[in-house]
Amino acid sequence: MSTQESKITTDHETIKKWIEERGGSPATVKGTQHKGDDVGLLRVDFPGFSGETSLEKITWDEFFDKFEESHLAFLYQDETKEGQQSRFSKFVAREESAHSKEHRSPHQDKSSHQDKSSHHDKSSHTTGKSSHGKSSKGNK
Repeated sequence: MSTQESKITTDHETIKKWIEERGGSPATVKGTQHKGDDVGLLRVDFPGFSGETSLEKITWDEFFDKFEESHLAFLYQDETKEGQQSRFSKFVAREESAHSKEHRSPHQDKSSHQDKSSHHDKSSHTTGKSSHGKSSKGNK
């Protein structure tokens, strides 16, 4: 199996390991927090990239609380087509990832599957979210 293909997981340990292996840390976009203790839009902060002024570091517990509350999955790539370590990742709705089940490889564990539509390497934190970032308390 080629590791340049994108995978999707909801496994916290897999996500944390992938991010930390690339020097990243959990973060939120400044100014997207809502009332209470909501952390706002999730991002991965890779030092030396454009997040220095727009991102705020958060704890892994805060990160995964928001990840679960927003029903997200983590789409990521291990290597580029050139064989280099990839930093491509983004957050997607779990409903979207469920529609791609037919692309699942029998060699992958049950927490991830391939998404044939994404073969790009981006050297920044392209971890955008759609309307899932607009959660309100009590809608769990």
